[in-house]
Amino acid sequence: QVQLVESGGGSVQAGGSLRLSCAATGDPYGKNCMAWFRQAPGKEREGVASIYTGGGMYRYYGGSVQGRFAISLDDAENTVYLQMNSLTTDDTAMYYCAAAYRCVGSALAAEGYPYWGQGTQVTVSS
Repeated sequence: QVQLVESGGGSVQAGGSLRLSCAATGDPYGKNCMAWFRQAPGKEREGVASIYTGGGMYRYYGGSVQGRFAISLDDAENTVYLQMNSLTTDDTAMYYCAAAYRCVGSALAAEGYPYWGQGTQVTVSS
């Protein structure tokens, strides 16, 4: 079992930045693959960024955030971060952290993750 707690959400104006944190506890092998997803009202859950830490460090990003968002991992703190820059109103959503024993492909498909946090809201105003 893996427990995930997100923080760092809030309200920001377009063009601003936020950094989300996801603190992970529990089975260390259950955190080999970690990711951020988001879901806006009336839309499907979207993979934002993933990071694979087994045998190296691999990162993948969804097309809409490529070049603006960065995922990172602090092993010592068991925390995954999502640095979000140049935010737009389209980035407004509930952001969720997810974890899995292994990554599959780009690891941006929600069905690949058995463990989820409760989410943190990000609101970007124009």
